[in-house]
Amino acid sequence: MPVQVIDGAPETLLPSHLQKVDLKYLQMGCDHANKYFQGTVILSYPLTKLGNGTEFFKIVLQESENSCSRTSAINILFFGRLAEDCGKVVHQGDIMVVAGFNVAKSPSANEDDQHCCHLEVSEDAGSTIYIYTKPSTSTVTASETASMPVAPKYTYTPLNHLKGGTIVNLYGAVKFFKPPYISKGTDYCSVVTIVDQSNVKLTCTLFNGNLDALPKVYKIGDIVRFHRIKIREYNQQMQGITSIGFASLTFDGTIGAPIVPRTSTKLYTFTEEEQKTIEELRIWAASNLSVSEPTAKLSGVQPMLFFDLTCQLVGKAEVDGSSFLLKVWDGTKCPYPSWKVLVEAGDLEGDKALIHRLRNLTVDILAYDNHVQLAKSLKVGSFLRIYSLHSKRASAENQPDVSFIEFHLHGGTCYGRGIRVLPENNPDVKVLKAFMDSVTLTERQNMESVSSMELDSTFDNLSYQSYSERCQQLSVTVLTDHQYLADTALNTILNSAAPQQYRIRAKLRTFEPQKLYQSIKLYCSKCNSLQEVPDGDDFDLILRDSAATSLNPELHNKLWYDSAVWDTENQGQRKIAVHFVKHDELLQEPEDTLIMVQGGTLKEIRKLSKRFKCIIPVRATQEDLELLDLSSPFLLQGKIWHYGCKQCSNQKTIQSLSSLAAEEQPSWEPTEIAQVLGIEPLQYVFVMKFTLDDGTGSLDAYLFDYEKFFQIPASEILTSNLLQEKMEMIMSIFCPPGKKLDDLPWLECLIRSYNVRNGMEQQVCYQIFDTMVAEDVV
Repeated sequence: MPVQVIDGAPETLLPSHLQKVDLKYLQMGCDHANKYFQGTVILSYPLTKLGNGTEFFKIVLQESENSCSRTSAINILFFGRLAEDCGKVVHQGDIMVVAGFNVAKSPSANEDDQHCCHLEVSEDAGSTIYIYTKPSTSTVTASETASMPVAPKYTYTPLNHLKGGTIVNLYGAVKFFKPPYISKGTDYCSVVTIVDQSNVKLTCTLFNGNLDALPKVYKIGDIVRFHRIKIREYNQQMQGITSIGFASLTFDGTIGAPIVPRTSTKLYTFTEEEQKTIEELRIWAASNLSVSEPTAKLSGVQPMLFFDLTCQLVGKAEVDGSSFLLKVWDGTKCPYPSWKVLVEAGDLEGDKALIHRLRNLTVDILAYDNHVQLAKSLKVGSFLRIYSLHSKRASAENQPDVSFIEFHLHGGTCYGRGIRVLPENNPDVKVLKAFMDSVTLTERQNMESVSSMELDSTFDNLSYQSYSERCQQLSVTVLTDHQYLADTALNTILNSAAPQQYRIRAKLRTFEPQKLYQSIKLYCSKCNSLQEVPDGDDFDLILRDSAATSLNPELHNKLWYDSAVWDTENQGQRKIAVHFVKHDELLQEPEDTLIMVQGGTLKEIRKLSKRFKCIIPVRATQEDLELLDLSSPFLLQGKIWHYGCKQCSNQKTIQSLSSLAAEEQPSWEPTEIAQVLGIEPLQYVFVMKFTLDDGTGSLDAYLFDYEKFFQIPASEILTSNLLQEKMEMIMSIFCPPGKKLDDLPWLECLIRSYNVRNGMEQQVCYQIFDTMVAEDVV
C-alpha cells in the first residue's frame, strides 16, 4: 500500500533497506529511491486539482531533530492517487515518513522561510507514505477534545511582553477587524486588532489559501486565541503575521454566553484554565472596549449612515462587471422608499414567489469591486452580516423632488467593510429567524396597500428635515489652536487687508483637484518650490539605462559593504550587483539592512524593497559608486520613494554613508541618509483649493498640509488603496455630489490671508491652517 496509517512509534515498521536523510543533506539530482524523510505535520492545505485534472495535496513537515533551525520545515507535494489518499487521512500533529521522493527547487522559499527545496511524491515515483497518528485521535470527538486538559500545555504571552522575531501564543479581545477578503495574490486575508488587560493592542494580518482557516470573527468584543503567530516590529510597533502552523479559535465575547469555539479543525486542546482566561477577558472587555451594539435594523436606517446589517439573502443577480445585487430582508421595513435595481427577471437567482411576497420588506444592496466575487458565491437563503453598509439619499432623474434611499457596499476594506456568512447556530441568527417567523406578511402588506404613500411621505419629510438640521449643526472639522478667535463672516474677510488670521464657519461648495491623488506634490522647504511626483515609468527608464553599463568589480566588497553579483535569467548578459552596508563589520538582519542596488530594473528593486529596510539605487564610475540622477528617488523605503531637490542639493560621494554605518545603532532614517549624502529632501504634501461659502460670500482657500489636516500621511497615500478610499470618503462627507449648499455640513477652519504679487498686480490669497478633520469623520 503506498499510504499506510500506523498506530505506533515511528520507524518500527519501516523496510530495512530505507535510510534516513536529514534536511541539510538533501540535494537535487541525487537518487532518493531508498531514502526517507521524517517529520511532524504542522500545516496542510485543501485537496485540489491541477489544471490537467491531476489531484494535488500539499503539507509542511517540520524536522523534529532540527526544530530550532531557521529552515527546519519543508513543503511536501503529493500528486495523483497519493494526494487523494493522504488528503483524507492526514491531520496536523501526525508524524509522517516519506519514502522514495524527488527533490526539486522550491519557488516559494523566499516567501515562506522554508527549505530551498521541496519533496515531490507520487505513485509514478515509487513513493510510500507512513503516517503515525496520535493515540486515540480517531475515537475522540471534537467536543470531547475541547474539554480535555491534555498535553501539550501552551504558554500565552501578554501583549505588553511581545518581542519582534518571536513566535508566540496569544489571547485577546477583538477591537477592530476586517472580514476575510481576497488579497492581491491567491490567498484570503483578514486583519484583526486585539487588546488584553495590559491595554496594549496588536494588529494581526493573517493570510491563508483556505478561507475557513482564518479566524471566524463576527463582531467587536469577540475573544480570539492565536497559536504560533509570528511577531515582527515595524515603525516601532509590534505586528502579528501568520507563520507555519498558525491556528486560531474564536469565542463569543458576551458575558455568560456558552464558551464554544469557532474553528474549522477538529484537532485542538482546550483546558479549564483557558476557560477562565476567556471569562476574565470577557469581563475586562465589557468595561474597557466599545463593544458593538446589536446591528442596525432596516426599520432604524437613516440617510448618510454607515452601519452593520444582519439579514437573510433572498435573491441575487449580476448587474455588471464591477457591481452585484443582493436582495435581503431582516423582517422589518425600511421607513423610506428604497431603490429597486433593474435586472432581467431571468438573471435574478432565488425563489420568485418568495421574493414577490417579501417585496415590501426587502431592500436592494449593490456590492462593488472586491466584494463582487464573494457576493457571487453566496447561497440564497444564507444569513449574512454586512459591515459598513452605506445608506445614501438619492433623487429620481425625472422627478428631482422625489427622494429615496440607496444601499451600497463600497469597494475596499477600510472601516472593516465586507460580508460574513453567519452559521445557523449563531445567536444573532437564531434571534433573527425567530423574529422572521413571527412576521405575518399578509397583515403587513394590507396595511401598506392602504396608506404606504402617506406613510412614506410623512417619514420622508420628517427625516429629511431632521437630517438637514443635523448637517447645519454639524462641524466635520476641528481647530487645533487659536480657539479664542471669534467667527468672522467671509464678506468681512474679503473686504479686509492682508495679512491677518481668521476663524470661520463655512461650507465646502467645491474643491480641486477632483481626482484626489493629483493633490499630492513634492515640496522643498529650502527654495519653496513645488513639483509633481515623478512617474514610475520614468524611474524604470533611468534604471534600465543604468543597467546597460557594465559592473566594475574593483568597487565590490569594500570595508563598509559586502557585494553579491548574479546573472539575470533570459536577459542576455545583464548582471545585478547588491552591496550590503555593514555595521561593526557584520551584516544586519534584512529588515534592518541598507543595500545599494546596481543594474536592477524597477521590478527587481520593488521585490528587494519587500525584504530590506532601505534601498539606494546606484551606478558605477571608474572611481566609485554614485547616486543616479535626482529625477529618480535617492532612497526607497518599503513603498515610499524619497526624492531630493535638484536645485538645493549638494551631493556628496557614496563613501559618506560609511560614517552612518560606523554609528553605534544606525537607524537608516531618510533624513539622516539625505544629510550625509548632501541631499535636500523633498516632502510629500497635499495641495488643494477649497471654495468656501458661509452665505455672506465665498472665497478660495488653499490647503497645504503634510498629514495634519486629513490625519493621513501624504507620503503614503499614492501607494495605499485604503488611504485613498479613506480620503475619498472624507471628501464625500465634506462635499457630497448632487447636494444643495444648505444640505452640506459645516467646516470650522482657521484661515490666514497673505499678499501675492503677480507681475505688477498684488493679489490677496487665503490658506487653511491649524485645522484637522474631526475624529468621528476619520
